[in-house]
Amino acid sequence: MITVASLAPYLGGALALGGIGVVASRRRELMVRWCAWAVGVPLVAGAFWWGRPGAAAVAVAAGLIAVLEYAGLMRLGRTDRLVLAAALMGVVLTAWLAPGQVLRAAALGALAVAAVPLLSGDADHGQRRLAAGLLGLTWLSPLAALVPLGASALALFVAVSVADIVAYFAGQGLGGPRLSPLSPAKRWSGTLTGAAAGLAVLALLSALSWPMAAAVAVGGPAGDLLESMIKRGARAKDAGRWLPGSGGLLDRIDSLLVALAVLLVLR
Repeated sequence: MITVASLAPYLGGALALGGIGVVASRRRELMVRWCAWAVGVPLVAGAFWWGRPGAAAVAVAAGLIAVLEYAGLMRLGRTDRLVLAAALMGVVLTAWLAPGQVLRAAALGALAVAAVPLLSGDADHGQRRLAAGLLGLTWLSPLAALVPLGASALALFVAVSVADIVAYFAGQGLGGPRLSPLSPAKRWSGTLTGAAAGLAVLALLSALSWPMAAAVAVGGPAGDLLESMIKRGARAKDAGRWLPGSGGLLDRIDSLLVALAVLLVLR
């Protein structure tokens, strides 16, 4: 069974090795990104060590930030943002306090999101607001899976993050056909190499199973492409600017969101 305690030495070792590599590279942008990781990883790991309440706290915090970033990309108004945030928080808190009612909470959240443009009688932009709200709820709701998955979700995040990093550098070095027009910089060579690295991480963490493997190899790249599509539609480079070295939170967890969804379906 995967526990936070069993993951802690690997997380600490990865941070230490990453710090050595960053110092050797002398690249300021990598140093800034590593500092953000050095602060964030212990905080998140500590929250997961607390158990379901800690995982729920992480999901709530991440969900609220993600809603703000997503709503900014989609140019949603205040009421749409508030209702979307409330709907997402309802799903997350239900996953913690009443796990058997998650689907009901998601359905109620979808109805609430749909009601906002309907009740306002917005004939000009109502369809866009409705589609954006439902997409946001669907995309971000897998954060609720952090609560029941616990340390497994943390292992998944580590594997997906390593796969992303390896895919980026391997794609640049190996070249080859592009993965998708949605993200011209990404190559099939990098995606396949990154997937292999992610599976190796799962094996190292004793978390390798076929649902986890599919989540990393398929869900991770799909999540990255989904956010690329949304940002291209919004003509934005990043989902935010507050997270050092990564833009916004969505830029950091985009792969994890769909990976969690794939894992939920397969489990």
